[in-house]
Amino acid sequence: MSNINKILVTGATGQQGGAIARELLANGFPVIAMTRKPKSDAANALQQLGAEIVQGDLDDSASLEKAVRGMWGVFAVQNTWEAGVVKEEEQGKRFAKIARSTGVQHFVYSSVGSAHRNTGIPHFDNKWRVEETVRDLGFPSYTIIRPAFFMENLISPWFKPAIEQNKLAAGIKPETPLQMIAVKDIGKYGLVAFLKHEELNGRALDIAGDELTMPQAAKFISEAKGEKVEYVQTPIEEVRKFSDEFATMYEWFDSVGYNADIPANFKEFDIPPTRFKDWAMKQNW
Repeated sequence: MSNINKILVTGATGQQGGAIARELLANGFPVIAMTRKPKSDAANALQQLGAEIVQGDLDDSASLEKAVRGMWGVFAVQNTWEAGVVKEEEQGKRFAKIARSTGVQHFVYSSVGSAHRNTGIPHFDNKWRVEETVRDLGFPSYTIIRPAFFMENLISPWFKPAIEQNKLAAGIKPETPLQMIAVKDIGKYGLVAFLKHEELNGRALDIAGDELTMPQAAKFISEAKGEKVEYVQTPIEEVRKFSDEFATMYEWFDSVGYNADIPANFKEFDIPPTRFKDWAMKQNW
């Protein structure tokens, strides 16, 4: 492919950015992987796959302008848990504006499922405001991806220590179904967002791979782990002591919840949704 198809991937050494970068590389796109740590093992792994590594910081406009210049497309993602809600929004808007001013032709932004539904969850609502900025900037084309709850969250420090003690603990009701997605599937949707940039111009895609309750998730983790894992509902008051943000999100899961149309997405994009049971069997519990 010619230089017109160069794609800059932010967060390339993280989960979403890494998944997008690998899918693009596997399909012949020239990938420029942006990271704050160009000498890291994750950056080296991408370089071995054919990516060009550039140093960039979402808080440093000069580094962003340098990284973005000459790119046909970009994938933009920010991390609430690193930056905080306010700073993440600033990063998202800053990067979008710089991308537009430097001539990027196609902008793909990773938001969050249901960002457009006035959830009242701070780290959902801030992404909606970034989305609005992207729309208002007038890119020649853009696509927004809105993933649901990551399956990978369950192997993070938020959940894994309890699972190691055979307890899946969260602040939602046992009967509440929660839509989830495997990060590798986000990579596949990211690839489609670039391959079909004309067709998907202006689209916002809510995406998920499975929908299940926490007791159902615990059952599948039990099967994968070979030990019984039970679901324990954490009282919302206890969650709020730790994080009002988490408590608000759990309450929204119980009362509203994500609404990605999993069958319709499969029909339109032919991306087989990763089911939680299959994902769980591949993890090191």
